[in-house]
Amino acid sequence: MADDLQAVARLLYEAGTLKHARRTGWWMAGVRDPESVAEHAWRTSLIATVIAQLEGADPARAALMAVWHDSQETRTGDVNYLGKKYAPAADPQAVTADQTDGMPEALASAVRGWVAEYEAKESPEAVCARDADKLECLLQGIEYRSQGYENAQRWIDNSRARLVTETGRRLADEMLGQGSLDWLRAALGEKP
Repeated sequence: MADDLQAVARLLYEAGTLKHARRTGWWMAGVRDPESVAEHAWRTSLIATVIAQLEGADPARAALMAVWHDSQETRTGDVNYLGKKYAPAADPQAVTADQTDGMPEALASAVRGWVAEYEAKESPEAVCARDADKLECLLQGIEYRSQGYENAQRWIDNSRARLVTETGRRLADEMLGQGSLDWLRAALGEKP
């Protein structure tokens, strides 16, 4: 068991590198210091619970897939859509298999299963997690746009167009109708 936990400990250190890995697509929008992959994954997981709960899917399972959806980027980096035109994307399931090699089989197979389910795009939870990924990008784009990065509009529009759940589309429309600090005004009891 000690050898098995060595592999787990290594993965946990490896996962920590995502706190420093920047989401590269935002550089094309002119964002100087974009969010990290870990920051993106956290809010994606939160959004996945919301979408799944409102869509009648399992929110915990959707959040679990959202947590792991970009974990392979510790090894591949965050390859944006333009980069994928020139270099084929690594297979997330193959990367995950390498990342989990040597772990206790019960854990390794579970992680591989979560990633495989997310990539298959078939279960209601995977659909909700994937919509959460798009919705988080839309939300981040709105925040960057409010900071003066006008080119973020492309990411907002593309993300909105790729949503498939009713809840995801409705949330996007609500977010587009609010300012990024409307939550603060509401918390302070101010009128928008």
